Amino acid sequence: MKQSIVHIALVVKDYDEAIEFYTKKLDFELVEDTYQPEQDKRWVVVAPPGSRGATLLLARASKPEQEPFVGNQTGGRVFLFLNSDDFWRDYNKMVKKGIKFIREPKEQDYGMVAVFEDLYGNLWDLLQLKPDHPIARRAA
Repeated sequence: MKQSIVHIALVVKDYDEAIEFYTKKLDFELVEDTYQPEQDKRWVVVAPPGSRGATLLLARASKPEQEPFVGNQTGGRVFLFLNSDDFWRDYNKMVKKGIKFIREPKEQDYGMVAVFEDLYGNLWDLLQLKPDHPIARRAA
């Protein structure tokens, strides 16, 4: 059996501002942007450059009860983990593009890490996992 997680839904306020942030600030690829008239929604998918793994489905909050979760999908915990093949290249590029880091880079047992916020305040880890880390070995 072979299965995989294809999309992770990220609740956003506005499709276009989210696309702008992910494609211009984080250099993600816009994989799909399809209007779904029957639901008056768009199917918007972005992915990190060079990634073949899970993608982000940018899902606009469409009901009042969804709005409080924009920027707070995990109650203040780090939500997403962006692994890089060159931590310092990506960290420096992100700082130049105005990404707000709330925890400075730190060497950990598993690799380099720094915590940043997306445009709505969701927390992300920017990582470069050590080659012997179980996740890095799975990707090899």
